[in-house]
Amino acid sequence: MAWKIPSFREAFEFSEKTKGELRQLFHPYYIVNLILAFSFLFCKLTRPFCDLLFAVGPETCELDMRETEILFFLAVVIMIRSRKTGNISLVAYLTSGFMYAKCANMILFFMADPRLGLVYTLLFLLQGMMLPEPTYKGPENIVYFRGNSLSEEINRDKNVVWMVTFYAAWSPACIDFTHVFAKLSADYGLPNLKFGKCDVGRFSDVAEEYHINTSSLSRQLPTLIMFQEGKELGRVPAIVNGKVQKFFFKADDIVNAFDLNNLHKKCKEDKKFVPFELKEAKKDK
Repeated sequence: MAWKIPSFREAFEFSEKTKGELRQLFHPYYIVNLILAFSFLFCKLTRPFCDLLFAVGPETCELDMRETEILFFLAVVIMIRSRKTGNISLVAYLTSGFMYAKCANMILFFMADPRLGLVYTLLFLLQGMMLPEPTYKGPENIVYFRGNSLSEEINRDKNVVWMVTFYAAWSPACIDFTHVFAKLSADYGLPNLKFGKCDVGRFSDVAEEYHINTSSLSRQLPTLIMFQEGKELGRVPAIVNGKVQKFFFKADDIVNAFDLNNLHKKCKEDKKFVPFELKEAKKDK
């Protein structure tokens, strides 16, 4: 039976990404939100809390029909919303569902007792003000362009591959993507693989040059384009037959769309662009 142990371990061993997500759940933001998301169920189904907080009746410490329907509807909404946003990780599912779960809890508490609803609403607001969602705050390796400087830079050295995000400061989707792009720039940035950003909300001529719609209803914000030798190699979201294709701006999706792992490896192995310090180290050896 000894030969089966390694395969069993491999089957149930967590990947580094999963371990990182589990560690992330210990952040106060996720702990407090999980408590708020399950607070009504816990209070309604657990003694002595249900006896103290809710009116005595035939369904004391049990969910009635209306409460069950609301919770079922909540589960459906969260699943549909997660599917639309492309959430595939545990943390992403939780983050997507927290707001809906807290709103449902607020309604349920108000239905049971307006006083409980007011207390829950106060806790809801305090959490939003004091415990915002954690975001990436590490280093970034990004060049910020202004107007014509973008075209000049991507044509200056034709051996450099550029990943450029076109964004608008007022766009919620662009704001959400900020931290993802910053982390990608830190993880994949090289002297010949560079990351840049251009605010097309300010520089409309750049938006026009690269065919990016910057209206409030635009589905092209943000737009991420790869350039090499001064030419566009690909972009997301893609435009096919004049229609903007749906794209989820998640780190894994971007890595896959542009094959960043292989691109990074290729650029890193290009001896012509080895950093000066590494060249000196090789000479010393």
